[in-house]
Order: sequence, then structure tokens, then C-alpha cells
Amino acid sequence: MRFIAFDLETTGTVPGVDRIVEIGAVRIENGVVDAVFSTLINPQIPIPPGATAVNKITNEMVAGKPLIEDVLNSFAEFCGNDVMVAHNAPFDCQFLVSDIKKFESEAPKGIVVDTLPMSRKLIPGLANYKLGTLVQHFKIPSSDFHRAEEDATYCGMVFWEMVKRLSVGGRAPQIENLVQLTGKTEFKFPQIERQPKQMGFLF
Repeated sequence: MRFIAFDLETTGTVPGVDRIVEIGAVRIENGVVDAVFSTLINPQIPIPPGATAVNKITNEMVAGKPLIEDVLNSFAEFCGNDVMVAHNAPFDCQFLVSDIKKFESEAPKGIVVDTLPMSRKLIPGLANYKLGTLVQHFKIPSSDFHRAEEDATYCGMVFWEMVKRLSVGGRAPQIENLVQLTGKTEFKFPQIERQPKQMGFLF
């Protein structure tokens, strides 16, 4: 089973207002990370101290880094048609959709699975369902949290542990069944056809 686990760090919580400052994604095949996509992004606005306190990303770190419109196509190419996995996926997806539409960029094509509602169904009784709590529950080796690549990796490992619990005879469940387990409707990123720009002529 192959999938992409991904995570974002942002300047705040409001898509379309706040900006992405880091994208991290890992391609995992049969429980092993075999490729990584990770980049800081210049948000072109100051990063609030509250955001830096969480993710440790400073204005100096993103100075000179690529803009989001220069990263989205490469991210989409990395993800391809693979299943996409994120923890509290609507948060990350809303930020990406906002920029995909704004810049008419390419987008990942796979179905998105959210590990947050999935874990609530599969592991009842935990004190909370934060990513760190799930990592601890599954005894996944960990160090830092709240950086995109690391959190994407943790999310992917948590997903893999849950898939193993649901596998029968070594066969992973169908993705459609995993989506049903989350109680959410199936979600895919919009595929935007770039519109030709109208050229103005002076006569």
C-alpha cells in the first residue's frame, strides 16, 4: 500500500488570510518512507510571534525561500494520484485549496483520508486525539513536533498502524472503506484548468 502523508505550517488559522510557511510530505510504501517533499515558503507577510512559538519558524528562516505559487505544481507532481493522508485534514486542505484556486495551479489527484476521525473510531477511550497522543499510543519513535516534514511522517506512521489493524490476511482495506470509517464524505483537491489570460490591446 502506497500513500502520501502531508502537513502544513501556517501563519495562523484562517485560509485565504493567513499563509502557508512550510509544506512537508512523505511517500510511504508498505510502512516505509521512500520519498520526501519538504520546503519552507516565504509567506510575504510577517509571521506572528504566536505562530513562531508553535512551529519555531521565523521571518529570517523564510526570507529568500520560494513563494507558494512556485511550489504548488511541484507538490502536486510529487503526490500524483496517490492517496493523501493528513491529521485534521480539513485544516490543511482548506489552505491548499485556497492557493490552488488563487494561482490556478496543479493539485494532487488522490482521495484524502483524515486520520483524526479515523483514530476516534478505531481507538476509543484516549484522553485526546492529538497527533502526539496517537504517536505515543502506537509507541512510534518521536522527537520534535510542529514542523511539517516530521508531523507528516508521524501522521503517515499512525495511519499505517491503523491500516495494519484493519488488514485481513495481509490485505489492506479499500480506500473507500477507510473514508467511510471516518464518517466524512470523499474529498479530492479541485483540478483547475488554467484559463488563458485576456490580452489588452491599445489602439
